[in-house]
Formats: sequence, C-alpha cells, structure tokens
Amino acid sequence: GMTCPPAEPCLDALEAEVRALRDALLAAEHAQREVIETAHPMHRRSAANLVHYVELRNHDIRHLQTQLTALGLSSLGRCEADVLPAVEAVLLVLARLAHHHPARPAPGPSTITEDRGDPAGHGNGHGPDKLRAHTERLLGPEPTARRTRIMVTLPTDAADPDLDVVGPLVAAGMDVARVNCAHDDVDHWERMVRAVRSHPRPDGRRCPVAMDLAGPKLRTGPLRAGPQVVKVSPRRDPSGRVSDPARVWLTADPGGPAGGEGGGRTVVRVPVTAGGWIGRRRPGDRVTLVDARGVDRTWEVVSVGPEGCLATADRTTYAATGCELVCARDGDRDGEGAGDAAGDRVRVGDLPARPLAHRVVPGDRVILTRDLDPVDATPAGEPHRIGCTLPEAFASARPGQRAWLDDGKFGGVISRVDPDEIELAIVDAPSGGANLKGGKGINLPDTDLDLEALTARDLADLDVVTRIAEVVALSFVRRPVDVARLQEELHRRSADQLGIVLKVENLTAFTNLPAILLTALRSPSVGVMIARGDLAVEVGFERLAEVQEEIMWICEAAHVPVVWATQVLDSLARTGRRTRAEITDAAMSDRAECVMLNKGPHVIEAIEVLDVVLRRMQRHHDKKRSLLSRLQAWDG
Repeated sequence: GMTCPPAEPCLDALEAEVRALRDALLAAEHAQREVIETAHPMHRRSAANLVHYVELRNHDIRHLQTQLTALGLSSLGRCEADVLPAVEAVLLVLARLAHHHPARPAPGPSTITEDRGDPAGHGNGHGPDKLRAHTERLLGPEPTARRTRIMVTLPTDAADPDLDVVGPLVAAGMDVARVNCAHDDVDHWERMVRAVRSHPRPDGRRCPVAMDLAGPKLRTGPLRAGPQVVKVSPRRDPSGRVSDPARVWLTADPGGPAGGEGGGRTVVRVPVTAGGWIGRRRPGDRVTLVDARGVDRTWEVVSVGPEGCLATADRTTYAATGCELVCARDGDRDGEGAGDAAGDRVRVGDLPARPLAHRVVPGDRVILTRDLDPVDATPAGEPHRIGCTLPEAFASARPGQRAWLDDGKFGGVISRVDPDEIELAIVDAPSGGANLKGGKGINLPDTDLDLEALTARDLADLDVVTRIAEVVALSFVRRPVDVARLQEELHRRSADQLGIVLKVENLTAFTNLPAILLTALRSPSVGVMIARGDLAVEVGFERLAEVQEEIMWICEAAHVPVVWATQVLDSLARTGRRTRAEITDAAMSDRAECVMLNKGPHVIEAIEVLDVVLRRMQRHHDKKRSLLSRLQAWDG
C-alpha cells in the first residue's frame, strides 16, 4: 500500500524524452549508413559518432539537461566523443530509478552497435582513446609534460645549416615543424626538412613535418617600387631641439652588418660605391651632400672601422641612390673646400626601393583589376587601382557583396563588377587612413567562388610533399569534393598513408564541415586546422569565439585532432612583448590537440611561454570538462 514518490511521473516523461532522442540518433545513423561505410575501417565508429553528434545538435535539449542535472545524472554536456553510449547510459539509470528494465532500441541495422561494447562506452576503445590514438598517428607522440603539441612555422633561415635555427626550436618545445609552401622553394623546403630530421626531440623521437599547400589565395597585385631613398632623422625633444642625432653607417661592403657603436640606437646603413673613400676617412671629417629633395646637408664622421665609418646627422636627410657625398681634404677640415673640385667624392650605392602603397581612407573607392602589372600609388581622392590574383573572382562577385582587404584592415562593399574590374566602396578603414600594399589577402565572404582547392602549382608541390613530409595541409577547402580530390592525388602518388590536415578558413568550409569530415575519414590519418585569422574576417569577429568552439566540438565527435592556429602569442613572437588578452587566448587553446605558432624574431620565447601556459591549464581542463585538481591557493 505504499504510495509512489511524486518524482516518478516526471521520470517516465523524462525517460520517454531521452528514448526519443536515442531513436533519433539511430535513425540518423541508419539514414547515413552508406556514407559511414565508406570511412576507413579504423574510422567507422568515429563516422557514426559524428552522425550521432550532428543529429543530437539538431535538437534543443537545454530543458532536458536541467532535469537530468537535478537528478544527479549526466547532462550530456560532455558527450562529444561518445554520443550514443552517453545517451544509453542515461536511459539505463533512468530505468533503474523507475524500477523497470531499460527499453531496448528497436532492432535495425547499426554499423557500430556491435563494436560498442557495454553502454557506458568502456568497451573496445571509447571516444577519448580513439582521439588520442588518431592524434598520435597524425602529429607524433604526446610530449612528456602536456597533452597539447606545439607546431611552429619554420622561417626561411631554417634552410641555412650554418645558422642552426631548428635546434633551439626543438629544445624550447617544438613538437611539429610546419613548412608553408606559399613561401620559398623546393630547395629551401628540402634543407628545412633535413634540419628537422637531424634534431630529435628531448625524448629521442623526431618532429613530424607538416607542409601547407598554398591553395588559390586571393591577394592584391604588386605596386610599382618607389624611389631608392633612405630617411635619416634625429630624435628631438618636445621643444624641437635635437636630443639624439641620427646615426649613419657608411660602408662599401654590400652584405656587411651595420657596424659602429650604435649605442642602442638604430643605425641607418648607406652603401657607397668605393672602398678607398671609406679608408681615407678620419673622426671629425665633415661629409656634405644634396639630398633627394635638393636640400644641403652635412654629416660628421665619429668613428672609423675596417668595414665602414659611423657618421651622425642632426638634420633629417633623404639620402638617395647616386647622390654625391663630398668630404673636404685633410688640411681643410672646417668644410670651406667641401664644395670644391678638390673635395674627396663618392656616390651613394644601391639602396632598396621604398615600397609604395595606396593610402586608403573611409569613403575611398578601390578598383580590383584583372591586370597584374605593377601600379602607381594613387593621389588622394582618386580611385585606387590594384591587381587581384584570382581571375575567378571577376566571374563570381556581385554588387552588394562584402569584401575585406589585408586581413580585415579594410572593409568594403562591391559597387560594380565588370569582366576585368571589381569596384569596392570602402566603408571600414582606420579614420586617419592606412596603407594598402601589394601581396595582401582579399576575402570575399559572400561570394561563392567556383574554385578548385588544388591549383596546378599545388599538384607540383604535392610531388615534393609526399616525398619529404609526414602531413599535408589543404588550404581553402570548401566542399567534400575538395578533400576527395586530394585523396585521389595522394593515391596516385602511392601516399595514402600521408596525414591530411584540412584548413577551415571560410564560412563555406564551416557550414559544410560535417560532410567534409565524413569524406576525410576515408583516409587513415586526418586533422583540422582552425585558421582563425581568415575565419575571423569571414564569419565576423563577433562570431569567431562561438565558431571556433563549434569546430572543436564537431572534430571531437569525429575523433579528429584540431590544430588551433593563427596569431597565437603573435605580438610576443613578433615584438617580444606579451599582452594579457594573448595569454588568455593561449590558455583557451589547451583544449585543442595542437597549437600553431607563427614565425617571428622572438618565437623561442613564445614557445617557452606557451609550454608553461599549457602545462598549467591542463591541470584544470580536459576538452570541455573542468578537472577539479586539489587547489592549494586557499589553504590559509
């Protein structure tokens, strides 16, 4: 005669809701079974789990999660890696709470039910183990003190055996070396890879090499080189008096360093056409010249060395190639005879041309042209013309679509499209204007570019990559067919075992990610790179945080490792100065399997900082789950 506890009716309703969810997962798997069966045998279960996860996220289960949590059960908020087992474990406990046998699923062909082991997912290799094994296959063994690997982009210098760039990178904690095929050439790449091979990691194993295919990148065309001029200017105090003269290193050695005692100040290198002239200089000599603006200037020699002499200037000088330097003869140090024919003369040698740029302000018009000949910088107020490296853009772009230039520095709307021109109205630019240079990225987030992800150049590069690297990264992937094409090309080169990393860098790739991953899982070894720079511009900065989370979840469901890339500790690597926001961003990256650092003069320091941040954060996080390690902070 016991009365039922009041919670039971809600248990029945809850169980029915979870059962309906479980049946929806199985129905989705059944509907996609042909695609799942095309996956590599090793990845069938991962493909099925991906299908389950996509189906789960087609339902809004927030209300259900609240009720499950109130009963002390799993809220399914951490089930990415094992979706169906997590749902079945909840069903099992709900049934036991309601004192009846759990309802079995309706019998139907399921590709992974046989392989699933017990409902809790502890059977043969559950999700997290699969992800760990796939990561090891793609990116090499796990480092000793942290889970997340560090990938570093190798600079051009890494090809020079005399410089030993790679050794210190490995010693600092690099786990994977990245070579970007958009830069350098085959000879450089081969020497870089040889350097990586000759420097094993501290555990004795060698770093795998990942090579990025360049892909069909949209970039601005070249601007004409500017004048061969170098600006020399002193520092002035607030009242305009010279507080620190400019320093000029005059040398006849074209490749030598800027020597002399710079005293920590920047030294401007000015080549001269005759070494003998340098040899005759003495401290105190006065050198006069007419600069590029036609203004008379005088520099004073302060020290002389075997390779050159150091002079100071206390007025701004624009020294140009070919301009004449005149020094008074010995007995004539006060400069009286400087302009005289008796003066000791030499000309300024070849200076690098100053790159020109368009100065673009909000409201300006920029015309992208099919013609890639170098263009002149445009006077203010006139439309700026600059080439666009991708012919397909002229066929696909439409008025009203958005365009971003130089990683989002300039935003515009397409106002006109002709067969050979795309005109943009610039609506988003720094208020004082900014420089638009050649070779800068163009993003057309609204334009459906009909592009092959593999260019003719990529196919030629692939011959090299399959010979010398462990991993190939596919740029500009947009559709499953792009992945299938790469798989065919690898098969043709007997390189099916090569790891594939898919770079998600635009909205199309993000939208198609489930289908792209299902195609990718036909290969034995797969990963995804979140190219956050391009992605931020394409999806909008406001959505970036959400989009990068969603990519990580769906990759975890497919048991596919993620490389978190672009601008990680960027200002630290470039300038040696870290920012608070950057450290917080790096701490978030600990949930990815690998973090990529770009090259920069301070990259060693960036690796060391990232290594410490990852080690600390991985005591507290495992993917989306908080790990409750014993905290000592509040022991007092």
